[in-house]
Amino acid sequence: MIRPFFLAIAAMCGGSLALIAQSAELSALAVTLTTAGVAWALGAMLMRKPEAEPEDERKDLPAGQFPAGLGRALLHQMPAPLIVISETERLVYANPAALAILPKASLGTHYSGMIRAPAFVEAVDSILEDRKDTQCTFTLMMERERFFEARASVLPAGAGDFGDEDHVIFQIEDRTRDKASLQARTDFVANASHELRTPLASILGYIETLQGHAKEDPEARELFLGIMMKQASRMQRLVDDLMSLSRIEMNAHIRPEERLDIHALAAEAAHALFPLATQNDVILQIEIATDTDGPTVLGDRDQLAQVIVNLVDNAIKYGGAGQKVRVCPAEPSPKYPGQVGISVMDTGPGIARENVHRLTERFFRVNAGQSKDKGGTGLGLAITKHILNRHSGALGIESTPGVGSTFTVWLPLAE
Repeated sequence: MIRPFFLAIAAMCGGSLALIAQSAELSALAVTLTTAGVAWALGAMLMRKPEAEPEDERKDLPAGQFPAGLGRALLHQMPAPLIVISETERLVYANPAALAILPKASLGTHYSGMIRAPAFVEAVDSILEDRKDTQCTFTLMMERERFFEARASVLPAGAGDFGDEDHVIFQIEDRTRDKASLQARTDFVANASHELRTPLASILGYIETLQGHAKEDPEARELFLGIMMKQASRMQRLVDDLMSLSRIEMNAHIRPEERLDIHALAAEAAHALFPLATQNDVILQIEIATDTDGPTVLGDRDQLAQVIVNLVDNAIKYGGAGQKVRVCPAEPSPKYPGQVGISVMDTGPGIARENVHRLTERFFRVNAGQSKDKGGTGLGLAITKHILNRHSGALGIESTPGVGSTFTVWLPLAE
């Protein structure tokens, strides 16, 4: 007979009971199955008939009952956050996964002490009154706003070692990261569309002009063709950066294994920008010794070179004419133990404090007009951040308006 305790869990996890009969032993499943899979497997184990025993040694339990303590033990091992609320609306159980996302959970107290959300209150009232499975989404304000999804089922009296009254079992999942990812993708599509639409509209406008009254005007034709070339080049850079960002994200889970001398790599990448520095009337100083072996890191040579180029390129373009850009080793920092740093320092206008934390956002620009005039796409520092994330590194940013900025690349030393 199917246990009421299992029915409650199975109802929350969804699916077909036909799948349950095919489950394997709990010991194998605990390592390989997903949250929902574990729920199904536990149910299958509970439903499976025991092997034949001598008649006088059988200890059959009444239908719907568990051996003492088994219900709580199963809940305790579930990777999904689970809580149990009594008919008196008291929290009687919370497994370790639930305590991890609900730090205010306290056994024996009213559930509202840990979850103050109208949607959750309505879900509890509804299931206690109607005895029908329900689900809800709600938000909680902790150190920041967090988003949760909950599914609930009735746990009948006598099931799961929770006493002689009905209880409600909730599976609660933290959806904050999922919502943030969805919002980021939405913003990305909107921003990318806008960034492409502007130069495209400009090019189409000039084409129409050249086909019309400027058709026989050589001077206008040369002027408009030059502007169209600039806008088309901007679109090409944007597409290249978007493709680069996509490739980096696809390989984000693959840790690079090539051993690299980070000092030699940084010096080589920075040297390639001397012509750009001369063109912008900027003094580029590379203060990295390359006559001796430098610190070794594990990394992707092309990607780390791209990081250095992005930072030096930004310092040259936005530092201002007559300014100085230095590329040098960073002093060890207790904030980044076991890591080596390369700093790119400029003496430009600096960045306001409220903007520093947003610099690695996609398409964020401190000065949008200046960035577009300089050929920027607003993706350079976002690409830098994703590359460093792949390398288990970090980007340190310090800036003082009127004094300058320092961008430091931190990477773990290779063992």
